[in-house]
Amino acid sequence: MKAFLQRLKQKFDFGYLVALVVSLSVALLIGTVILAVTGFDTGKALGALLGGSFSSKLYFGNMLEYAMVLCLCGLACDVGSRAGIFNVGGEGQLILGALFAAQIGVWLKDASPWIAIPCAALGAIAVGGFYAFIPGVLKVKLKVNEVITTIMLNSVAVFICGYFSKGPWKNPSPRVVSDTSPLNRSFMFGKLIPSSNLSTAILISAVLTFLVWYILQKTTKGYEMRLTGDNPRFARFAGLKADRIVIIAMVVSGMMCGLVGMFRVYGAAGKYQSSISNEYYFEGLMVAMIAQYQPIPTIIISLIFAVLKWGAIYMEDTVGVPIQIYWIIQTAVIFCMAGEKGIRAAIRKAREHRKAQRDILARREGGAAHE
Repeated sequence: MKAFLQRLKQKFDFGYLVALVVSLSVALLIGTVILAVTGFDTGKALGALLGGSFSSKLYFGNMLEYAMVLCLCGLACDVGSRAGIFNVGGEGQLILGALFAAQIGVWLKDASPWIAIPCAALGAIAVGGFYAFIPGVLKVKLKVNEVITTIMLNSVAVFICGYFSKGPWKNPSPRVVSDTSPLNRSFMFGKLIPSSNLSTAILISAVLTFLVWYILQKTTKGYEMRLTGDNPRFARFAGLKADRIVIIAMVVSGMMCGLVGMFRVYGAAGKYQSSISNEYYFEGLMVAMIAQYQPIPTIIISLIFAVLKWGAIYMEDTVGVPIQIYWIIQTAVIFCMAGEKGIRAAIRKAREHRKAQRDILARREGGAAHE
C-alpha cells in the first residue's frame, strides 16, 4: 500500500490539486460576496451557476461543446509550450481555418460529404499550420519574439477574414453582413444532443486529445520536445535538431487551431461568421497556463470552466445575474493560480526553516545532556 501511494504521489502533484481547489473556492467566495453586496439571492444564484450546465439537454450539450473547444485550444498551446515556443496566435489560426473550411464546403457544395468534409478539414489544418509556421521560422531563424509576431498576425487574420466574408466570399443574401454562404446540410457533423451545439466532432476531438497526451507523455518525440523546451542548448549538444523541433511544434499547434475552426463551422455554425470564435483561443490559453501546460489538467480545467460558463448563462437567464460574474470568477482563479508556485515555495521554505531550527535545538539539547 505504501509503495502504491508513493507511485501515486510521483505521478500526481497533489500540491497542485490542493492549490486548484483552494483557488476555485476563493474565486467562488469572491463571487458570493459580490452577489450578496449587489442584492441577489446567493443560494439561488450559486445553485444556478454550479448546476445550470446540467439543467437541460441544451445546456449540457452546449457545455460539452464549449469544453471541447477550450480543451483543444489549450492542448494546442501545450504542444507549442512543451518545445519552448509560446503560440499566442491561435485565435488567428482558428478563424482562418474556419473561413477556408467554410469556403471549401461552398466550392464543393455538390460533392459527396465523404469528399467535402475531409477536404475542408485538410484545408483548415493546412492554413492553420502555415499561419503558425511563419512566426515559428522567424523565432528560430531570426530570433524574433513569437509573442509579438503572433499577436500581430492575429490582427492580420481578423482583417483577412473580414475582407473575404464581407467581400469576395460574402453570402449573396442582402440581409447578411459578414458571413459566407451556408454549407450543404449533409456536410454537417451529426448532432449528439438535438437542439444543442454538441456534434460528433467531439468524438474526433477525444481521439485527438488522447493522441496529444500520448505523444507528449509517452513517446520519445514528447521527451525530445520537453528537453528542447527546458534547455535548448543542451538539446543541441545531445544531437537533437532543436530548431526543427520548435518549428514542428508550432506548426502542429497551428494545425490543431485550424481544425478547431473547422469543427466550429461544420458542427455549430454551418457557415463562417464573424462570431465563429469569441476569443476562444485566449480562454484556452488561460486554461493551459493554469494547467501548467500539462494535458490532463488542461482537460479537467476545460470542463470546470465550461460548467461555470454555461452555468453563468443559465444563471443570467433564470436569476438575472449578469454573466460577467463568470469572468470575475475566472479571473480570480487565474490570479490565485498565478501565485501558486510562489506561495508553495514560500511555504516549503518556511517548513524547511522550522525543521532546521528544530534540528539545531535538538543538537544543542543533546550536547547539554552529554555534558
